[in-house]
Amino acid sequence: MTAHEGHRTYDAVIVGGGHNGLVAAAYLARAGRSVLVLERLDHTGGAAISTRPFAGVDARLSRYSYLVSLLPKKIVRDLGLDFRVRTRTVSSYTPVERDGRSTGLLVGGGDRRTREAFARLTGSDREFEAWQLFYGMTGRVAERVFPTLTEPLPTRDELRRRVDDEEAWRVLFEEPIGVAIEDRFADDLVRGVVLTDGLIGTFADAHDPSLAQNRCFLYHVIGGGTGAWDVPVGGMGALTDALADAARNAGAVLATGHEAVHIATDGRTAEITYRTADGEGTATARHVLVNASPQALAELTGDTPPDPAEGAQLKVNMLLKRLPKLRDSSVDPREAFSGTFHIAEGYQQLATAHAQADAGELPAAPPSEIYCHSLTDPTILGPDLVDQGYQTLTLFGLHTPARLFDRDNDAVREELLKSTLAQLDAHLAEPLADCLAVDADGRPCIEAKTPLDLERDLRLPGGNIFHRELAWPYAQEETGRWGVETRHPNVLLCGAGAVRGGGVSGVPGHNAAMAVLESAEE
Repeated sequence: MTAHEGHRTYDAVIVGGGHNGLVAAAYLARAGRSVLVLERLDHTGGAAISTRPFAGVDARLSRYSYLVSLLPKKIVRDLGLDFRVRTRTVSSYTPVERDGRSTGLLVGGGDRRTREAFARLTGSDREFEAWQLFYGMTGRVAERVFPTLTEPLPTRDELRRRVDDEEAWRVLFEEPIGVAIEDRFADDLVRGVVLTDGLIGTFADAHDPSLAQNRCFLYHVIGGGTGAWDVPVGGMGALTDALADAARNAGAVLATGHEAVHIATDGRTAEITYRTADGEGTATARHVLVNASPQALAELTGDTPPDPAEGAQLKVNMLLKRLPKLRDSSVDPREAFSGTFHIAEGYQQLATAHAQADAGELPAAPPSEIYCHSLTDPTILGPDLVDQGYQTLTLFGLHTPARLFDRDNDAVREELLKSTLAQLDAHLAEPLADCLAVDADGRPCIEAKTPLDLERDLRLPGGNIFHRELAWPYAQEETGRWGVETRHPNVLLCGAGAVRGGGVSGVPGHNAAMAVLESAEE
């Protein structure tokens, strides 16, 4: 689509048509502002898209981001989005070999059932009761912190008063999360399941003094005010399609195939130069909202870029003819895979994997977690696949920093995928390879993406899914009123690298739009 004929002025130009940019565009257009979205790819959605990755197979997978927790209902309501999520009845299943037998921990299906699962694994009610107390505490924090994400940034003291629980504040905000986990839980497997929320896309140890793991943990337990991670009906693309429709219907111009290459601003008016297949063009705007990484923002404005970011995950998408049987025959695979299926994520296993990766080696037992979208929402599969019992699997691997792939991305990807699936196979009663579907060309329906692949495909710096380390959700010296401000008064950062960014939330898009609308009232 062509942005416009000749040189035109807009109230706002948004660089990048990912979900945050679309949220900002929809809010501003609905408020009567003229809005142009420049997207370099031939489609909007960024990392929150659905794709048919396997030739000739009617399976529309959430290729990159895949679950929803941090998207406020407020945004869905405000923008009138046709978008729904479904809850997962099972939270997680973690298989383990204990005393020569295959067993595991199933969390979900009600308190009684979960208590019995803890008792079977650990021999008493102690771990379950500690679990209840711990997540009761995080739940209370979620209720108080989550609503602040779409408000002006509180100060640290204001947020602390809002939390109103000194023990919770100390555990989550002040000391490494490993301290709380080791103080409260005795079982290695239970400790590992708790820790994983601090390691999604974050390369850190349980006791990392930077508290990067705490910030990651916090964002994973506050979503929706409950910490629940829900399945997007129709896949992640259903959200960004709904957002694109909302922005377009409100009057925003969505220009795909338009790559912004430079922003010149005097603080009051900005000129944005963009490139298309037909050459270069310019647009002028009162405000520019950049839905890209802080590094990309610096390149566009000619500022000094921040320190490099680094991703640390493996993303694998699969389509199966059937779910594999488990060695733990007491658990139905349809339950085990509907929640988060933890693999090689015992507490000590996670520590060992981190130490090996930190030393420049691939983890010998790569930790990962899997879930099956189609068990909760079969609409992403064609009717024939549903009738035949086909299922999707999404795997997210931990502790694989981008630096490990520098020597040979393709070779290391294959090596890591093989060893990751071997860890899964150790808990299956049949090899996963026997369950994989094949595409129209006879190839197995499996694809893997390393941090370097994500950097190449999506321009995520270092493949970091959060664009940079997550930030505490309170104001610090360099943050502005909404956490989206830059040193240029009329240029805002509305991507995941904003304060309170990361995950599929729309929060930075909302907050950047609020900052623009507020500035017009001054």
